[in-house]
Amino acid sequence: MEKGKVYIVGAGPGDPDLITVKAIKCIAEADVILYDRLVNRELLLYGKSGAEYIYCGKAPGIHCVPQEGIHQLLISKSMERKTIVRLKGGDPFIFGRGGEEAEVLAKHGIQFEIVPGITSGIAAPAYAGIPLTHREWGSSFAIVTGHCVTGKPDNINWHHLTHGVDTIVIYMGMKNLPYICKQLRSCGMKPETAIAVIEQGTTGFQRTITGTIDSIVAIVTREQVANPAMIVIGEVVNLSEKLSWFSEKTKDKEFLRKGMIT
Repeated sequence: MEKGKVYIVGAGPGDPDLITVKAIKCIAEADVILYDRLVNRELLLYGKSGAEYIYCGKAPGIHCVPQEGIHQLLISKSMERKTIVRLKGGDPFIFGRGGEEAEVLAKHGIQFEIVPGITSGIAAPAYAGIPLTHREWGSSFAIVTGHCVTGKPDNINWHHLTHGVDTIVIYMGMKNLPYICKQLRSCGMKPETAIAVIEQGTTGFQRTITGTIDSIVAIVTREQVANPAMIVIGEVVNLSEKLSWFSEKTKDKEFLRKGMIT
């Protein structure tokens, strides 16, 4: 039986100008677009007339469409011989569950392509003036998740991260930030090590909060920092003030929370 084709597309980190040319072409040709919570809605304007849009967003603890439901949608729409775009924030293979969805498609003999996107772990620090590598301050970095299936990221080797790389970039780590800081300290990271939390990176709501391993939890609590946010740990964070180039607008905090992409 002839089936449609699925494009698993990275929508980039939030700034709609950071979408790739290939991603725009895929969106423009799609019959069906399944899009996630952190996808900038402006990108949907590239869709063609008559395209079907299905929201599959997931907030912490709230999944409007379970992952298994997304898998079934991809299968059923492909059986209708549709061209489908699975539009995911950032890059689909960087904590985006794109690999799981590709496995399902492969299992059912459905053609697919992966269209990489700019991931927030690189883009948000860049917009905050934090170079993840620098000849004087950092020659290596690691990207890890701050949230695992069991909740706390207790299967991560924090000792190796603390002693093996110069810069650590953490996705989805806000809820477990106190746990993360405790683990890093217990593994020998200096309490004065610089850390930045970048809220809604690359968007008009971006806000960068800096501190140290010892102070950051109290600071983000006071400043009411919310998801989505990237965490960057290492000496390169100290370059943020000097290299800051992106205008971060100061907004009423309640308005900021309400204005987040949902």
